This record gives sequence, C-alpha cells and structure tokens, in this order.
Amino acid sequence: MIRQNQRFLTQIYVLTDALCMLVMFLVSYWVKFQSGWLSSYDTIPFNQYFMWGTVYAFAAVLIGFYVGFYAPRRRKSFSSDIWKIIQVQSLSFLGLLSMLFIAKEVHISRELLVIFFCANITAMAAYRFMVKQGLFRLRRKGYNKKFVLILGAGTVGRSFFNNLQSHPELGYEVYGFLDDYHQEHPLEYRHLKPVLGKVDELEAILQDNPIDEVIIALPLEAHHKYAHIIDVCDNAGAKTLIIPDYFDLLPARPFFDNFAGIPLINVRDIPLDELSNRLLKRTFDIVFSLIAIIIASPAMLFAYLGIKLTSPGPAIFKQERMGLDKKTFYMYKFRSMHLSDDKTANTQWTVENDPRRTKFGAFLRRTSIDELPQFFNVLRGEMSVVGPRPERPYFVEQFKGEVPKYMVKHHIRPGITGWAQTNGLRGDTSIHDRIDHDLFYIENWSFLFDLKIIIKTIVKGLVNKNAY
Repeated sequence: MIRQNQRFLTQIYVLTDALCMLVMFLVSYWVKFQSGWLSSYDTIPFNQYFMWGTVYAFAAVLIGFYVGFYAPRRRKSFSSDIWKIIQVQSLSFLGLLSMLFIAKEVHISRELLVIFFCANITAMAAYRFMVKQGLFRLRRKGYNKKFVLILGAGTVGRSFFNNLQSHPELGYEVYGFLDDYHQEHPLEYRHLKPVLGKVDELEAILQDNPIDEVIIALPLEAHHKYAHIIDVCDNAGAKTLIIPDYFDLLPARPFFDNFAGIPLINVRDIPLDELSNRLLKRTFDIVFSLIAIIIASPAMLFAYLGIKLTSPGPAIFKQERMGLDKKTFYMYKFRSMHLSDDKTANTQWTVENDPRRTKFGAFLRRTSIDELPQFFNVLRGEMSVVGPRPERPYFVEQFKGEVPKYMVKHHIRPGITGWAQTNGLRGDTSIHDRIDHDLFYIENWSFLFDLKIIIKTIVKGLVNKNAY
C-alpha cells in the first residue's frame, strides 16, 4: 500500500513556501525602506504592504496547486522545478499587479515589487535545491524508499531494473519480478532481484508486501491481461505504470495527445513546438546575439583585417546549409581557406592538416573566431545560439540514408553551439554520436538547458582540437 509520506511532504512544502515568501517580503521591505541603499518614500504603512505580501503568498500557493507544483516530484529534474517556480511566481506577480490596479493602490512602491519578485524566485530555487539534495542523500542511504514490483522478466523488465539501479537518489527499490515464462534469470542476470512467481500471483503478493508501484513490462501478446492487472493494483492501492514493448522507438519524454477523442502517443513531441517556448528562445537569441556582436566586434575586426592581409579574396565566406524544416540558407563564417570552386567547398569534408587552409585561417578555426559571423544568421532568424549544427545539403543527402533519425534535427533551428559540440563532438567525429546528442537536446529542451550549454561552451573554452 502506498505510504502517506507524500501528503505530509506536500503540506510541509506549502507551509515552507508561504513562510519563505513572507520572509522575502520582509527582506524586500527592509532593502527598499530601511537599508538606506535605495531612495525611499514610505507613504503607505507597513501593515498595508504586509497585507498585500500575504495575499501574494496565498495566491502563489493556490496557483502552485493549479500548475502541479505540489504534485509528487520524486522523478522530476531540478530544472523542471525551476521552471515551475518561475511559472508560479510570474502568474502570482501578474495577479498581484491586477489586484493592485483594481484596488487603485497607485502608491505601492514598484521597486519593492520588483525586489520581492526576484527575491522570491531566488529564495524558492535555493531552498528547493537544498531540499532535493537532502532527499537524494537520504534515499541513497536507504530512507524514504518506495518499493517496485516488475511484471515481466524479459529484456524490457531487466533493462528497467538496470536503469533504476543507476539512479539510487530516486529512492526506488525493486522488490522482485513476476513472469509467466521465466522462473529465474539467466546466469548473466543473476544480480537482478528474483522472479517471485507468475503474473496471476500479483494480488496475493500485493496483499502481503508493501509494494508502492507496479511496473508492467510485459510483451504485446500479454495485452489482454492489462485490464485485470490494473484493477488488482487499484484495489491494493498500488500505482500502475506501463512500459510499452516498443519503448525503444519512443523519445526520452513521450507525450500523450488526443485526436478525435482517442488518446495517442506522440512519438516525437518537441518542446519547441509550443509557441511560448519558441518565443522565449527567439527573444533570448536576439538579445544574446546583439550583446555577443558588440562584445566580439574587436575580434571580428581583427579577423577581417587578418584575412585581408594574409590571403586574397573576400573576408566573409558563405556556404549553403540545411536548417529548420529542411530549408536551406547561407551560413556566414570568416574565410579560413584559400579560394576554391563551389563544388569543392560544398562536397569535400575538412580534414586534419587540410592543405586548403591558410595559416591565419587555421588560427581562426582553432579559436572558433571564424564562427562569430553566425550571430548575424541568428538575428536573421536562420539559426539559434544553441541547437544542432547545420550541415551542407550534399552531406545531408548522404547521412539521411546512413544515420537513423538524422533528419529529426531539422525540426528546430540549427545552432552556433550545441549539446554535441560541448561534449567534444566537433569536426571529424562520429556522426551517429552527434545525432544521439542532438536528439537528446531536441526532446529535452528547456531554457535552463540552453544556458547550461552556453556556460559549458564558455567554461570549456572555444579552442578545440577537432576544429580543422
């Protein structure tokens, strides 16, 4: 039977969240009116400010329940928690502004409101991070466990067990397996928990043991048993989760859609298909690119003059690449090679010690300065700061028949840097590995993931040994 600790933990979260927001209100009030750091004109009494701070905290808790912030988050990543915090605080802040407008509270300090909003996000993220890390440590030590029973001791069930063992911080322990055709595991899988019996024994095992969740990892032929299994689990108070027998065909985060009243599994759900996500990413691209162009202008001027002084021909090289929705565009780079005909440039792969490179061009490629003009591609909407690297149409035609799922990368805008590049997959490296990383990025995109890639690109440095 599922233990009730989650309900208690939710209540603690609600109380702590409300307390945290009230404390942040007091801190914000002190910073604005009593610290002396900012000019202050306190025309409204503290009690009135505190009333609105309490209303905000109460509204944030209600909105948190509405957007699922207080749902069980054991299996959720911290980045999803951050996104929920931003959602809750933004909606609460807009609600507070609306109430202030309706109540005609025109003298409320705007600076205080902005400080309060920023302090809430920072404080909530910090304490939630500490709580999550604390729970991870407790679960690794064996506390706050949930027990799982796996139905199906075949390939799918064994894969799930092995994956679960690699994440002890989640606090799940496999109680055992049930299977109609395997009485025990093969020798190479003897490290797995034992097969306790057949699937028909599920009801008795749930009655006698503290099973929290039942994982159905049965083959498609056993589909007719699902209804009975779910009924048994519901009656015993155990949650039921199903691993499709074709799970290896699904993305990391499959999405359930509804079409003509029938639930469907969306095999390729992409976060950037949502308008809000696209707008957020596009806005960031424009702002970041403008700042990058301003900061990098001395380096670009240096590259332009260096090319002109060391090699005849234009300083800017443009090459056809395939981007969003398989549409081609011209990507800009500082020219790092001697002039050649378009056929050679578009069909020949760059290799180590490529004789076509100029000496100054080799320096530009090693330091990634040759990539800087691509920020203008970003401003034009042809590229993004972060995304899969675009390829020449000639090679796309080759790779799409040789590399599985290669064309999926064209569902989003290509990027100047990407998850593959920050993991060393740049230049003459495995195309298969690059696509695996690109698919992971596409299916798991978040704004924080983009920031992580940008920071990783900067921290690891732009100099790369594979940049020929």
